[in-house]
Amino acid sequence: MKPFRFDLSSLSVQLILSLVAVVLLTAAAAGLPAIWLIRNQLERQAWAQVDQAAQAAQALYSAEESEMDNLATLTAQRPTLHNLLTQGAPDSLLTYLSTLQVSAGLDLLLVCDVGHRKLAQVGEMLDAPLCTAEMPAVFYRLSNGGGPQLWLMGAQPIRGDSAGAQGTVIVGIRLDERFAAQMRAQTGLEHTLLVDGKPVATSLSGGLSYPQPASSEVGDGSARAVFSLNGHPYYAASFPLVSPSFSEDGRSSDLRVEVALPVADIAATQRKLAWALAGSIVLVASVGSMLGIFLARRIGSPLTRLAEVATAFSKGNLATSVPRQTRVREIALVADALEKAGIDLQRGMTELREEKAWTGHLLEAIVEGIVTLDHRGKITFFSQGAERITGWARDDVLGRSCDEVFRPVESPESFSQFIPPPGQRRKITLELANARQAILAVTGARLTPPVTGDARVALVFRDVSEEEAVHRLMGHFLANVAHEFRTPLSALAASVELLLDQFPHLSPTELKDLLTSLHLGILGLQTLVDNLLESASIEAGRFRVSPRRTNLGQIIAEAIRLMQPLLDKRGQRLVVELPAELPLVRADTRRVVQVLVNMLSNASKYGPDDAEIIVSACAGKDEARVSVSDRGPGIPPEHRSDLFRRFVYLHKDSDGAQYGVGLGLSVVKAIVEAHSGQVGVEDRPGGGSIFWFTLPVEGEQ
Repeated sequence: MKPFRFDLSSLSVQLILSLVAVVLLTAAAAGLPAIWLIRNQLERQAWAQVDQAAQAAQALYSAEESEMDNLATLTAQRPTLHNLLTQGAPDSLLTYLSTLQVSAGLDLLLVCDVGHRKLAQVGEMLDAPLCTAEMPAVFYRLSNGGGPQLWLMGAQPIRGDSAGAQGTVIVGIRLDERFAAQMRAQTGLEHTLLVDGKPVATSLSGGLSYPQPASSEVGDGSARAVFSLNGHPYYAASFPLVSPSFSEDGRSSDLRVEVALPVADIAATQRKLAWALAGSIVLVASVGSMLGIFLARRIGSPLTRLAEVATAFSKGNLATSVPRQTRVREIALVADALEKAGIDLQRGMTELREEKAWTGHLLEAIVEGIVTLDHRGKITFFSQGAERITGWARDDVLGRSCDEVFRPVESPESFSQFIPPPGQRRKITLELANARQAILAVTGARLTPPVTGDARVALVFRDVSEEEAVHRLMGHFLANVAHEFRTPLSALAASVELLLDQFPHLSPTELKDLLTSLHLGILGLQTLVDNLLESASIEAGRFRVSPRRTNLGQIIAEAIRLMQPLLDKRGQRLVVELPAELPLVRADTRRVVQVLVNMLSNASKYGPDDAEIIVSACAGKDEARVSVSDRGPGIPPEHRSDLFRRFVYLHKDSDGAQYGVGLGLSVVKAIVEAHSGQVGVEDRPGGGSIFWFTLPVEGEQ
């Protein structure tokens, strides 16, 4: 027999744990409520004893206050005291007061005259003055002489035979540890006097040093608290004394009385109950565990052997024999079923391996992406071609929704809304892995497995992004070329027709306007043709320049001469800012003139009428820089990197923009870089752009 192993997933362990859990729950259900009830009962009894002691203490203090009031009244009414005060015999008065103090059990006896001056005092001396104008019949007094001291005092006026008063008599007892011990003896609980939250007298063995815990109000000014002193727990209740109280500085103080019950015995009883319950639970759990181990071995051992056989089957070892030696009929039936399943599984696995190998070779040979979806739109298959096209790894997308993986661009609808019907093809622009966008040609088909009847969708897609981009680009390019040719040709035809029909009747000014229009049309067509030819030669790799020593000023003058009619027609002012001397540059004159013509043409097209265009030049040691400044809408920084590529159109969304074929600036860049120069654009202060290029300066020979 194999040794027992603790494994939470095994049936044996689960049976043992179930029995132990039932035992524990049963014991806890029976024992915990009992302990809770006994504990609550003990606590209620303890608090009831504390509350009774507090009520008894309140009654005792009321009796002490009444007794103090009676003593003060009896003392003030004594005839002998009246006679001694009338005779003015101080020695006899002190002797008489000493006798009264001893007989009444007072700690203090004081007589004040009508002027509130002390006449005689016996007993303990207080530093603070007691003879004041207004004193209540009964009050408490706090003194700090030699440590905090609390007194219970009574005061009554001394009246003689006449109507007038002869003074005031004050009697008092000190509320110290002796008094607290007497109160403990009468109430049965520990007794403490508190002034402003600090103990001034107590019967506790810790003295005045024990900490005051946070208390909770229970009504009528009473409060409860729980604290520990020297390792012993206490339940305490406190209540305020309602009679006036005063300190040495004359302010009123918060005077409270606290009674405390030691509850160490209650805590010990609770611990004993807890240990008794824990011992019972451990004993019953041990018995239950032994029973559970016995049952677990009887049921779990044959199941473990069957599980080992099933594990061997899952690893492909289908020839493993199935054991049947068991006394449990149900387990024997499971063994028979497992053996039959092993035989069927071996036959099915052989067929599946053959089909899987054939399918895998077929799918690897297909370059298009193949994706299958279940009825909920979740991806169930993702071919290698799909990984290549989309950039998604198969493990990252299997089980995910197709709407989550494939997101249409610039469309609020989900991908599943764009899936074409079976047998049809649709082009969809999607956002793929790494935020890459692509146009996919998607073909859909519906698959229905013969067994489950669960309809699935198979998608075959191909990346046609480059094809679509070329088609759109060529279409846009041809449309712009046709437009650029049609507009000047129409203008030329209209001008020629007007000359033929109205020539004898036209004035010299009108003839000049028509000829200027013809000249501008021809110039525009010539620039367009030049750009097309240059772009074709650049694309074919036949583009060449023939630089030689050239005067830069003559190049600028030639470009201005060619563009001046167009500027005059739009009322645009051309300002030329050149230094007194310009160096010779090494350049192909015709090509550089073409560069300036393209820049000036753009400045005129995208700038407003009657605007100012500035042509400037400056020279350094190694290169000369030529700039064309306009007042157009400007070029955003994010578009400047693509500005000098082919088929990029300036401000194609602005109102009234004059479109070109998107070749001018690409030709400019090719010509300038062929001269080993640079070209760029920057913002013009006040609005507009500054297009510039550089040419190498020809050294002295």
